[in-house]
Amino acid sequence: MATHNLAVILKNPSNDAEFLLLKQTPPPKFSEDQYDSYVDSDLWDLPSTLLNLQHDHSHPGIVIQGAQSSHNIDLTKFDVQLALTGVLEKLGLKVNDVGEWSLFKYVEEAEFGPGFPVNTVFIMGKLLDGNQNCQGLWKWMSTESCLTWLLEVKPCSDRVGPLVVLALINDSLQSAAWTLPPTLRYQEYPPGVVILPMQSKTRKPFLTTNLVIFAPKQVSDTVGDCSFVAHGDALIVDPGCRHEYHEELKQIVACLPEKLIVFVTHHHLDHVEGLSIIQKCNPNATLLAHENTMRRIGKGDWSLGYTSVSGEEDILVGGHRLTVIFAPGHTDSHMALLDVSTNSLIVGDHCVGQGSAALDITSGGNMTEYFQTSYKFLELSPHTLIPMHGRVNLWPKNMLCGYLKNRRNREESILKAIENGAETLFDIVANVYSGVDCSLWTAAASNVRLHVDHLDQQKKLSKDLHFIINFGYWDRKFRYPTQCAQLNPVGIFCSEVP
Repeated sequence: MATHNLAVILKNPSNDAEFLLLKQTPPPKFSEDQYDSYVDSDLWDLPSTLLNLQHDHSHPGIVIQGAQSSHNIDLTKFDVQLALTGVLEKLGLKVNDVGEWSLFKYVEEAEFGPGFPVNTVFIMGKLLDGNQNCQGLWKWMSTESCLTWLLEVKPCSDRVGPLVVLALINDSLQSAAWTLPPTLRYQEYPPGVVILPMQSKTRKPFLTTNLVIFAPKQVSDTVGDCSFVAHGDALIVDPGCRHEYHEELKQIVACLPEKLIVFVTHHHLDHVEGLSIIQKCNPNATLLAHENTMRRIGKGDWSLGYTSVSGEEDILVGGHRLTVIFAPGHTDSHMALLDVSTNSLIVGDHCVGQGSAALDITSGGNMTEYFQTSYKFLELSPHTLIPMHGRVNLWPKNMLCGYLKNRRNREESILKAIENGAETLFDIVANVYSGVDCSLWTAAASNVRLHVDHLDQQKKLSKDLHFIINFGYWDRKFRYPTQCAQLNPVGIFCSEVP
């Protein structure tokens, strides 16, 4: 099962190398200055819309050249005319403003979850009059100009979205010296950054952990520089697939250059279960991890040496620089990775594709540090956020501010519950999460406990409660932290419990 989008490639009648990109609508603001002051730069992409199934087959619809010969999708089942009319209305255009249409490409999305993949039908047409008034909503771009925006990023500069990259940009680049097995579905965005979801022992609503592969198509001959903590021709992040998928991981490692770097954001099983396979397939691979992370990784996963990182180190991969970011909060040794040339931030479990991840109190999870890391990410002004669970986020500042706002709202609810007489962790959870399935309460308790600690550090709690928290056993109804310790080794994802 999958849902479908229709994306339109409109060519410039005056310059066949140019196509039309539409300024994308950002998510709603928060109506609070402390969040709305953080603004993502403009994002431009191919115009697109949802492609619904055809319910009325009485009209022939728009003719799409090449659609009849496609073995991948039957467009007669979809209401292409309705979708195309909607796309053109966004541009201030009509169907008659465009010449013939042809099927350009059909792309099946990898199963990032939660929910069904979103497959995209790309159709191409040529605008009959290139002098239409765009009213600042769209512009003509070429492959070369898009690549400049994608690979030579300047702070707060305009951005190019994934649809044009998947349709036009990736195919235009020089072929890589390595190719992944054709049976694997993945996404390459930005160019050179491959995101491949693999089945893992993660928690609902997710089923996969993203294996991020960074292997530039044009490998530089740059020699090792003492300022780099490691250098190689390829890098992979968080090989956490289940043992049933280790054969696929073997095939991936076999495709990559031998000079391989492995980066681990943190120790949870759904991020490291494949380490042993990499060690067997490529014993010369260099592992980078925080020292606390390595203390928690079993010898059976990685028994060779490693290079300790603590933040601000640079990695050289095929002549491209990536910077290690210390990002505690989810755990005390959680790390992120910034691809400098594309300004893409690999965020581990600090952010997830839907909902939010519970912090692991048994491994130094800390709400104060979570807030600090969120602001650190905001100051980096990344162009994209790449989580280890779910899809790439194209509005990084909006997402991070949404997390901050939700966490603060949760703390206000917790503080109100305490002021109304809640005396134990169980009391607070039962009050704050009264409308949530109680099966999620244990997962929520971990975050609530850390929120209370954060409130205490801000001196927002009474002296009596401060004493109980720090010197009394106030959370015995959860047998805390025993129950949380049983859950957190693979992380808890609280899509319903922010």
